[in-house]
Amino acid sequence: MMADAALVLTQPPSLAPLLARGALLSPFKRPSPEAEFPRTRLVLPGLRVDLARLAAYERVCGFPTGEDALPLTYPHVLGFPLAMRLMSGRDFPLPLLGLVHTSITVTRHRGMPATGAYELAVWVEGLAAHRRGTEATVVTEVREGGDLVWESTSTYLTRHRTHHPARSPESAGPAEPAGPADPGGEEGRQPWSAVAEWRIGEDVGRRYAAASGDRNPIHLHPLTARLFGFPRAIAHGMWTVARCLAAHGAPDSCQVRAEFRAPVPLPATVTYGAEDGRFELRGRDDRLHVAGEVRRI
Repeated sequence: MMADAALVLTQPPSLAPLLARGALLSPFKRPSPEAEFPRTRLVLPGLRVDLARLAAYERVCGFPTGEDALPLTYPHVLGFPLAMRLMSGRDFPLPLLGLVHTSITVTRHRGMPATGAYELAVWVEGLAAHRRGTEATVVTEVREGGDLVWESTSTYLTRHRTHHPARSPESAGPAEPAGPADPGGEEGRQPWSAVAEWRIGEDVGRRYAAASGDRNPIHLHPLTARLFGFPRAIAHGMWTVARCLAAHGAPDSCQVRAEFRAPVPLPATVTYGAEDGRFELRGRDDRLHVAGEVRRI
């Protein structure tokens, strides 16, 4: 469902004030799948990529640097400030604090040069009942010269008491608390073929935050993470997906679906596995953190 009206921006919103506004408004939100939600489509034309910031992103995520090509996940970083403007507003019914990014589907229609000029559009597609609460779907589109070159659909979950029918299990995200994985899901299957073991430093959350602008306190330091119930800082979910895709690779025209299953506490040692176009990230205790699939289109 496309948004009702377009609001054209002249520059990307600043993330810090949006995070603060969302935090202040969170206690007053009353989430429900029947709630009204913002119908505005935010549009940012003429966007050019900051190449220094892109290089920092490539380094922290493991992508090659210096190529005139955007990594598959980088448009999410470009669109994130617009999504945050929508989700931190008074008319967005889900509280920003505790909002869980549960899944993302990315479709890249063709390669995207880092030196190109792009138009971003972001809107909230709708709300839905989830067995754990209410889920919002946020769509991001990127156009070059009027042609759709990249699009994504993200689901964000806020947990609250509900009597709605069960949905598929999803439990972890890049900025948020995540409970134990649901029984009967992918958690109990045999791991895919191990490709590499990665040691993730305690500072990866701060490094990714500097490159992406996503400075949620649960990723930055154990002290700030403890304020939200985490004994240690956790890695950004979108960093885990990007790191997997940097190792996995993807054709210019492809679709990626990834689910965030459990947070990665920092520091950590994890195992990256891959099999028949699928990939996953597991902890030393065999806990499934991320599961995804890449397919050519």
